[in-house]
Amino acid sequence: MTISGILSALVIGVAVGLLGRLVLPGRQHIGVLWTIVVGIAAALVGSWIAALFGLSGTRGVDWTECLVQVVLSALGVAALDRALGDVRPPGR
Repeated sequence: MTISGILSALVIGVAVGLLGRLVLPGRQHIGVLWTIVVGIAAALVGSWIAALFGLSGTRGVDWTECLVQVVLSALGVAALDRALGDVRPPGR
């Protein structure tokens, strides 16, 4: 992965994180900052997986790579939400 690929994955990671959160049903109890961090990680790992399987060498928008990134982001947001749990005090 080149420097431009890493930079684009960081920028795209913000959008991927938000899309990953949108595809999950219900309310997530993590903040937007955590969503962005998960999205950036999912974009980087998704780009790496797409390159590993030869899916990132297409012209134009690489929809398969984007789909992998959004799925990883949704899984990451769901896992982080579950790990952190509902931290609200009882009775609220």
